[in-house]
Amino acid sequence: MPPTITVTTWNVNSLPVRLAQVQAFLASEAPDVLALQETKVPDAAFPLQELEACGYHVCFSGQKSYNGVAVLSREPATDMVTDFPDFDDPQRRLLAVTIAGVRIVDVYIPNGQSLDSDKYRYKQRWLEALAIWLEAELARYPELVLLGDFNIAPQAVDMHDPARWQGRIMCSDEEQGWFRQRLTQGLYDTVRSLAGDQPVYSWWDYRMQAWRRNWGLRIDHILATPTLQAVDWRIGTDWRAHERPSDHAPVTVSLQRQIV
Repeated sequence: MPPTITVTTWNVNSLPVRLAQVQAFLASEAPDVLALQETKVPDAAFPLQELEACGYHVCFSGQKSYNGVAVLSREPATDMVTDFPDFDDPQRRLLAVTIAGVRIVDVYIPNGQSLDSDKYRYKQRWLEALAIWLEAELARYPELVLLGDFNIAPQAVDMHDPARWQGRIMCSDEEQGWFRQRLTQGLYDTVRSLAGDQPVYSWWDYRMQAWRRNWGLRIDHILATPTLQAVDWRIGTDWRAHERPSDHAPVTVSLQRQIV
């Protein structure tokens, strides 16, 4: 892998629906690593040949109609993990692989629906399992990237209307606290490190003309160990403007490796 690598996370909200857009993205943007979430396709129907034809190695873990994650990479991936130890979860939300020494952890964190729901309690258990597992991964891999759809907006600057969102699902104190704890665990927020206090969003609801009004949240993240220094970033809002788009835009960061 070159000294500077480009990684992208993108919740495509159905790979079968958005396959042509993903192929176009790979052709025009050519990231070293593309992590996808909400592929919504079982493994037997995954469009492997179509994506390999774009010049990428492909790892995936999916299920019919829901969830699903995949990692596409210029170089081969090894040491694939799709489940947390001691956490029985049929939902396909985790995919970790090693690419030329860099550990890539692709996550689709549960939304949680509402703070008083069973789905939120599932989100709490999932986040706890991820934190425990991640501690061991960070001890093993000095170069690690945790990226994906976190379904968490960490700060007020990550919300188009903090007064409306703060305290609700994705923007609660507990969820934001979990995010901050990852920043004390040996990771940093690559986009925010470069964007400063600039309001930027990665998700816009399909409803209420949210895209046209720029009513967005930044819930798609790329966290990395300090051994991978962020030097450039981009949120691909042009892809959100496509016909039949995902409600998420791809988030891309260029990382300069500090370990030689």
